[in-house]
Amino acid sequence: MTEFFSVLSPASPEILVALGALVLLVLGAFMGNRQSGTIAMLAGLFLVMAAVTAAMVPLGQLFHGSFVMDSMSAFSKAAIFLFSAVAIFLGDSWLGRVDDKKFEFPILVMLAALGMSMMVSAGDLIALYIGVELQSLALYVLAAFRRDDAKASEAGLKYFVLGALSSGIMLYGISLIYGFTGSMGFTDIAASVADGAGTGAVFGLVFLICGLAFKVSAAPFHMWTPDVYEGAPTPMVAFFAAAPKLAAMVLFARTLSDGFFGAMEQWRQVLMVIAAISFVVGAVGGLVQRNLKRLLAYSSIANMGYALLAVAAGTQMGIQAMLVFMVLYMVDVTAFFACIMALQRDGREMNTIDSLAGLKKEKPGLAIALTILSLSVLGMPPFSGFWAKYYVFKAAISAGLWPIAVAGLIASVVAAFYYLRIIKVMWFDAAPGATDPAPSGARWVALAGAAFSFPVVLLVLAWLDPAALNAASAFGLH
Repeated sequence: MTEFFSVLSPASPEILVALGALVLLVLGAFMGNRQSGTIAMLAGLFLVMAAVTAAMVPLGQLFHGSFVMDSMSAFSKAAIFLFSAVAIFLGDSWLGRVDDKKFEFPILVMLAALGMSMMVSAGDLIALYIGVELQSLALYVLAAFRRDDAKASEAGLKYFVLGALSSGIMLYGISLIYGFTGSMGFTDIAASVADGAGTGAVFGLVFLICGLAFKVSAAPFHMWTPDVYEGAPTPMVAFFAAAPKLAAMVLFARTLSDGFFGAMEQWRQVLMVIAAISFVVGAVGGLVQRNLKRLLAYSSIANMGYALLAVAAGTQMGIQAMLVFMVLYMVDVTAFFACIMALQRDGREMNTIDSLAGLKKEKPGLAIALTILSLSVLGMPPFSGFWAKYYVFKAAISAGLWPIAVAGLIASVVAAFYYLRIIKVMWFDAAPGATDPAPSGARWVALAGAAFSFPVVLLVLAWLDPAALNAASAFGLH
């Protein structure tokens, strides 16, 4: 028995989260929603323990290479589990305010985190698909979690239907890759395409990339994002916008670098096109938005373009840049949504730009936090968003992708308009009325995220940069 558990030790984080979710599900079935707060606290504890475990477990492979635990996996899982725990904390307090607490919420977040951890450890196409679907099925339910809310139900239905379409596209690509390479494992696929992929394998890879691009809401596969962001409950959207994006981006990097490194010239062109379209759609689409959640949806589309640009570099520097970018982006976007959750007027969320008018007088602390976060997501120095984009542009230019880097820089300038509009409304427009008292949980997350953006991030980068470099070295790129 001891030897059995020793062999499975690389999968200890997944085992911990899976067993924790099952135990809490049974506990919730007996105790009901009246103990949802206790279950949420225990779920957060399980996820924090899993994050610590991910940083400590021995590296290795399981199931003939289908499950890979390397430095990239450890880095990604620690971030995924920690941000999932923060999502449970925000969501449980928000659901308590709207008197809609259900014990299933933290369990669904745990199951989604379990799927994400499997995604970042996928060593073949079957493990890839299982991880993606486990994550997606939990997210579909979370999007429609408030069944009595028509917008939430609509968001969940749209997410599910379009998600099923993307899964079909992905499966078709996987079948083509298997048919033309004769293998599901990334190592064997890499050997098959070492001298370049044939036409059939390239077609399969394009379909696979399109399916994964849907998961990160990259254009032109972004059609679900604005509606789902607007309709789903705010804490669920805060979760969608952070950890799942990191998991999908790491899966992108692992699939392309481990399985299709020999076909880099083919897939790099596809990623460059998707990144460029994402820049344009995200920057231009956000200009006409008045709803903050829809605006953040378009911001997410543009930011995923930057992350894909780093992956398209096809170098260790590019993977490092993608990891640094995603972690810093996750902090900013989680804190941004925490600000939205902390702001209410007459019992309703202040989720439009106009509703933020006069915030400097009503809630000066949150106004400062939201200003810092807006400047950070915009990429204004010296905030964290600037350093995130600096790493991406540096990696892209080093790989010779400077035309797309220039396009990304121009898109950042265009996107500056809607972030500066938020700041102008908060600081210079008159308030339409008094705001409600801000809940302490969301307020502290917002303030902590703003503090991280500046100036704490300058100290954190001293740790994050080498940690990301160590994680990127798992792919053996140069």
